[in-house]
Amino acid sequence: MSTAATVPLVSKPLRPSGTGPASWAGSAAVFIAIMALWWLASHQGWISKVFLPTPEATWLSLKNGLTDGELKEFTWATITRMFEGWLLASLIGVALGALIGISANARAWLQPTLEFMRPLPASALLPLAISIFGLNPNMVLSVVAFGAMWPVLLATVHGFAAVEPRLQEVARCLQLSRGAFVWKVGLPNALPDILAGMRLSLTVSLIVSVVGEMIASQPGLGQAILLAARAFRASELFAGIVLLGLIGFASSAMLAAFEKRFLKWQHP
Repeated sequence: MSTAATVPLVSKPLRPSGTGPASWAGSAAVFIAIMALWWLASHQGWISKVFLPTPEATWLSLKNGLTDGELKEFTWATITRMFEGWLLASLIGVALGALIGISANARAWLQPTLEFMRPLPASALLPLAISIFGLNPNMVLSVVAFGAMWPVLLATVHGFAAVEPRLQEVARCLQLSRGAFVWKVGLPNALPDILAGMRLSLTVSLIVSVVGEMIASQPGLGQAILLAARAFRASELFAGIVLLGLIGFASSAMLAAFEKRFLKWQHP
């Protein structure tokens, strides 16, 4: 059995089959249908407006919150926390993944430990993080980094483990050092997997940031949504949810564009 087979594969984000006018028209049609259903459900009273505000009320709360309220500061706090945790998770994940991936023994020894820790929900570690760091931004940042690290770490391990054996033989013939092999052979081979893992990691970092803000009472969209829910301010709650969706969509799209441009040599 090859060593690469013992490393769990990291599923890559699905890419749209087309980006032409037909694809955009289909996406627009789905969006319009969802908005129409929302409008009908709220205006026809299918669901109480206490729980489902109208699209107009949500837009008004979103506009007022970003211009005159605290929503802008909350949004910036969440974005900052998300990207800081994601960058920290990416650095740690790539470094550890490279160390584990270049050694078959390390992969064999650490595989059970990685498989044990990987499914642990980051939110379950919040009480432990609170006991170590207290209720402060560093606590939330550490949990975000831990939760977002695993897609990058496992993707990096898989990328290094999948290096063509003949390239390893060439590296030995050229007497490349361990560091030179990692930089010149392993990293270019693992880069597509790493970038795919980073895209997954970015989504995880946003989710964990919001959960951490809710539980640890840290400024951000998570806290804003929780306070709006407790006060039954449905339009403000939905405005926060819309903002989270926009942040996730925009960040994923930017990283996908960077990945496509950076790896265009793969698609001649």
